[in-house]
Amino acid sequence: MGNATLTDMTLLPSVEPPAADADALSGMAPTSSGKPKKKTMKSLYLQFFDTAPDGKSRVCKLCKKSYCMTTATGNLGKHLNNRHPGYCQLSEGDTAQSNTISSMFSRGKKSQSIARTRSQAQSLPQVQPQPQVQSQPQTLAKVHPQPKAKSAIDIDHVNWLLLRWLISSSLPPSTLEDSMLIDSCKYLNPPVQLWQKEKAHEVLLQVFRSMKENIKASLQCVSSRLSITLDFWTSYEQIVYLSVKCYWIDEGWALQKVLLDVRRIPYPCTGPEILQVLMNVLHEFNIDSKILACTHNNSQHASHACHELRQELESRKLPFCYIPCAARTLKIIIKDGLENVRPLLSKIREFILETNSNQEMMEDFKHWTEVYQEGSWKLPFDHSSNWSGDYNMLDVVKKAPNAMDNTMKKFEGIFGPRDWVLSSTEKSAVNSLHSFLEPFYKTTTNLCTCKIPTVGLVFFFMDHVIELINVCHDSTRHEWLKKIAGDMSETAHNFASQAYNIYTFTAAILDPRIKGELIPEALNSTSNLEDARNQFIRDYSSTFEAVGNGYSTQDTTDGGDAFSFAEEIVRKRRRVNMITAADELSQYLAEPPAPISTDALEWWKGHSSRYPRLSLMARDFLAIQGTSLDPEELFTSKGDSMRKQHYCLPLSSIQATMCVKSWMQSGYQFNFQSTIIDFKRLIESAVAPDAVDAPEFS
Repeated sequence: MGNATLTDMTLLPSVEPPAADADALSGMAPTSSGKPKKKTMKSLYLQFFDTAPDGKSRVCKLCKKSYCMTTATGNLGKHLNNRHPGYCQLSEGDTAQSNTISSMFSRGKKSQSIARTRSQAQSLPQVQPQPQVQSQPQTLAKVHPQPKAKSAIDIDHVNWLLLRWLISSSLPPSTLEDSMLIDSCKYLNPPVQLWQKEKAHEVLLQVFRSMKENIKASLQCVSSRLSITLDFWTSYEQIVYLSVKCYWIDEGWALQKVLLDVRRIPYPCTGPEILQVLMNVLHEFNIDSKILACTHNNSQHASHACHELRQELESRKLPFCYIPCAARTLKIIIKDGLENVRPLLSKIREFILETNSNQEMMEDFKHWTEVYQEGSWKLPFDHSSNWSGDYNMLDVVKKAPNAMDNTMKKFEGIFGPRDWVLSSTEKSAVNSLHSFLEPFYKTTTNLCTCKIPTVGLVFFFMDHVIELINVCHDSTRHEWLKKIAGDMSETAHNFASQAYNIYTFTAAILDPRIKGELIPEALNSTSNLEDARNQFIRDYSSTFEAVGNGYSTQDTTDGGDAFSFAEEIVRKRRRVNMITAADELSQYLAEPPAPISTDALEWWKGHSSRYPRLSLMARDFLAIQGTSLDPEELFTSKGDSMRKQHYCLPLSSIQATMCVKSWMQSGYQFNFQSTIIDFKRLIESAVAPDAVDAPEFS
């Protein structure tokens, strides 16, 4: 037998060749006179169908589908080919004994089809020689049954692969007890036994604990300061959860991030409860003394918890700041802008939904856009309820009004009137709002697509948004638009008052694209620059002291004069280093900013040797996050799937499932009781089953 394939060994069991071989070939067996019997004129397809008791239909032996007696045998053949590929490997005796499709497939089993047997007559093993057949090239030899092959693959590998699927899809362990999943696995391999949900849950928890220890160990090796972000949500069980993510810049100037934990916030879910949970996470990972900043989700309770955390850290002489999420602030600003046109958006969304579900309408809309030269459109439309979907609806009304109107008219002529048509006043309002919000859409698009949304870059965009709002408020002739701009302005200035501080100022000027030229005017002050310079000299100027002077600072008691002389030398060295450090910062700020398209971390990677002390400060401060979560999760449909996963997972498995999934996506190895599970090799073991030994679970 040749090499086994993945299908042979992993999912498909070995099936013993049927005992009806001789019967299946009896129609072609030679007679005593040496001449073969004449084949009965009967379609080979009919052996897979039974005649119904009423004599008016035929029933498939494999799936029980019924066909009229007058159905052509060609159609019966199409049914077998489409629904039961591999049916030709069954003899008539097989179909009578079993109605399951799994009996069709066999490793080492030879086809019982006459056509296939003819083509393989010379290669069949264990052929019984018959002298009268030798003169008949078309006559088939009798095939002896092969012994049943023993499966060499450990079917428990299937459970490990299914566990990975559950984690990647954010599904609870109870999914393994779904009857349709069990039936599907048994269809592929009857001996397979899926783990019970209790066992799968226990394995998941052990994987979670093992990988968590790896995360702890890796964080202890980080030499720079860390920043964290907080995100909150409520599940279908009405439980409030907190996720804590950690960010840092490694020595290769790559931004690293890892989900620390997902924790339940106990009732009443206010500031003290959030603070206690957050402190527990920081203490558990032993990073409470390394945290420089926290970006929260703009809620009052989260802000209160961060304020208490700052007081606790400052009492230990540890620097710390907290800022609101710029992306969430921008989402609130845009929501204020759309408030007056919500009814119009509902009308447009109905049209979009109908168009997306009707191929004829999509073709009709496309035709009219070509006729009126209203641009090319990506169909189906984005109809999500987030900002990208809302703006897409405004865009259709603004840029393709004729195509939209003509498509509506045709649809109403066929299916009756719909309340979709916008009046001229409504169209005018949509057009004005679209023009006002277009820069906001470009801003969110840039935030979603930029590689690293540093604090400096985020503040640059937010400052532009504030300027747009102020211009609209002062220049618009529409009172309703002036009111919208007023509400948006209040939200934007509230963000600035909370986010602008000495830490974010330092983070902004250390972005080589921003420096002092593009920093928001409200943040750019002489006092902030002086404070940043003092902090740099205090915390980073002595970093290279030992390297720079070669003197040791160890204590000595051999003579007071010698000790005083050594101290004087040390003080002189420190003064020189402070001056050099100050020169580093001054020289850096004196140079023009890098192009806005520059990768900030790549820039520092190439200039760290030129600014050795300042680059250490940049590694700490550029890790501060301007947003508490990926902007795509707020402004695009990507967030829809994330919210569904957050909402649907039960308390028993949400922590382990979300953490292990995130850790795998971050590149950490799947670890079970100090054993690395290499899923790639696990799959390869289906071809070479002895190559991988899955860990045993007791």
